[in-house]
Amino acid sequence: MIRAWHLQDTRQSLVLASHDERLPEIVYWGAALPEGEDLAGLAVASVPDVTGGMLDRAPEVSICPEASESFPGEPGLIARDGAGQPLRPAFRFESETQTGRELRLTYRDAALGLRYSAQFTLDPDTGLIAARAELESDEPITLHWLAAPVFPGPQLADEMLEVSGRWIGEFQIEATPWRPGQRVRDNHTGRTGHEHFPGLILPARGATKTQGETRGFHYGWSGGHRMVAEELPDGRRQIQFGHASGSEPEPATRFETATLYAAFSEAGSNGCAVAFQRHLRKHAPWAKARPVHYNCWEAVYFKHDLAELKSIAERAAALGAERFVLDDGWFGKRDDDTSSLGDWAVDPRKYPDGLTPLVDHVQSLGMEFGLWFEPEMVNRDSDLARAHPDWLLGPDDQIEGRQQRVLDMANPAVRDHLFAAIDAVLSAYEIAYVKWDHNRVLPYPDAAQARGLYNLLDRLRAAHPDVEFESCASGGGRIDFGILERTGRVWLSDSNDALERLRIQHDAALFLPACVTGSHVGPRHCHTSGRVIDIRTRAWVAAQRHMGFEMDPRELTAEEAEVLTSVTRWWKDNRDWRMRADILRLDSADPAVIAELQLAEDGSRFVAFAGQAATSSQILPRPLRLTGLDPAARYRLRLITAENLPRLSRGIPALKTGPVTLSGQALMGQGLTLPWTFPERIHVIEGERL
Repeated sequence: MIRAWHLQDTRQSLVLASHDERLPEIVYWGAALPEGEDLAGLAVASVPDVTGGMLDRAPEVSICPEASESFPGEPGLIARDGAGQPLRPAFRFESETQTGRELRLTYRDAALGLRYSAQFTLDPDTGLIAARAELESDEPITLHWLAAPVFPGPQLADEMLEVSGRWIGEFQIEATPWRPGQRVRDNHTGRTGHEHFPGLILPARGATKTQGETRGFHYGWSGGHRMVAEELPDGRRQIQFGHASGSEPEPATRFETATLYAAFSEAGSNGCAVAFQRHLRKHAPWAKARPVHYNCWEAVYFKHDLAELKSIAERAAALGAERFVLDDGWFGKRDDDTSSLGDWAVDPRKYPDGLTPLVDHVQSLGMEFGLWFEPEMVNRDSDLARAHPDWLLGPDDQIEGRQQRVLDMANPAVRDHLFAAIDAVLSAYEIAYVKWDHNRVLPYPDAAQARGLYNLLDRLRAAHPDVEFESCASGGGRIDFGILERTGRVWLSDSNDALERLRIQHDAALFLPACVTGSHVGPRHCHTSGRVIDIRTRAWVAAQRHMGFEMDPRELTAEEAEVLTSVTRWWKDNRDWRMRADILRLDSADPAVIAELQLAEDGSRFVAFAGQAATSSQILPRPLRLTGLDPAARYRLRLITAENLPRLSRGIPALKTGPVTLSGQALMGQGLTLPWTFPERIHVIEGERL
């Protein structure tokens, strides 16, 4: 007996099929199938042969591969019963519910008292498939591993693109070849992590950023993930995502995965990126336009002086800032990072009249006021730790990180205390924005910690619906779709080095739109790299995303202030359409150039950024091919950074001397001839469809 199910939109089809009431497998995921496709025939045609050295039937790469089927690879479920004995269920069909593009399948092993459910939802607006799994047991069991519904890996593919990284070096794309056996990531940091963003891009052979069949995955969970990309001995491939192993240490009767988001594209990795970006824009937890951000951290660090901060706020407002964020150092007796985390009361030494004088001054300048918190953490030198040492997570002799410990967010008393403390501050002052930080890894992975965080954030957002929250974790250590259901912005990296940011932002655009991605103009002398970069480059790189400043604005020369004010004005003039634009990464013929195109929702306009990150090996720039345009339309292009070109650019290419009008086909087929420029500079090109 064959059961089959089909989820489809104009771009893709997802077909699941099961034999003899066993768990189904995905037998097709690709370009949309024609109307009336024989799904049972497709299922039969997908059954593999059997040869020597194999079982008499190849066990399915089902949505939860089963050890009871003698599956030769990683099973989708690893658990033990109350006596510590391994559970090897043989699930059989129980029920199905399909409504439009949403499918829920339930299977049961009656003998073991286990029920497994999988849900698939295809969003026709974004093209994303959302999949999640649940496991229920009649008796408490201990779970080691539960995969979200398993997808097959593509056969016509030679490599996978993983996302690795580090502090101030997030979102590094690493090509890993497919080979027999497993490629496993298992993140035990207890947070999403700098080390491995929970995503995977699977290009078909020959696919690029702009063309070719590509599949992408993202696991939307903030507590650390595990990924298995496996090629079985028979050549079949599977992709598994779930919580980090060991995340569920306590026996329970119900478990669930986070949502696994899956994207299919025939337009290279950009097609997957657009689906992920549109998902976040569609579900963004804010309603207002993005204000230009000012954060005082790299201006003052822990040295808070009211008169100085007022002066800085005045200068920031004059440059165009619309939001002022007071960072670490306003609470307890916080003069460095060794004390007072957890003591969320305004420091009377620094603010004898509370925050009101600063808040009032900031608002009088036309800016919103924002405030930094790190609620999940505590210093041992704090009133909170002295009063509640039992609230600290992990052993007493653990290695500290940034001189701090982690609070046990699974404890309702901890969450109640934090809610009361933060609610008191948000209620006492007119605060529009909270920068929520997380500056150390957990002593061990614990899914309850992430669930506790979600609970606290949900409570605070319900109590203060007009407050926007940002997720920061030493920069990009906690960026995922789970946290972005609750926060309107992420701090992509602690690096404000424009060259490092250019690359980080480019690769993060595989998953993140501009509207959620904070990017700041840092100090002239970068605090994390030691590099000195021209203000024009610093300003335009920040203008690629949600723009802000993070330096002492009083350090700017008159010329630098004029440049920054001008770029900020351009950003404001264009933010409404750009914060809803798709970011399309460009395939550059020159590896020294990092380029992207931001295309308006209606395709009527775009802006392209081409950063000269290093010295090119050839003398002149190679043509830059655009993407995503209407081949038959004509576009007028203008290089708005032409005045920044150095004197060594001595020729008169058309783009340099005036507007250029070309067809979309010409711009995508041949590309743009760019003027020569120095390394560490950036071209910005505006385009309008005629």
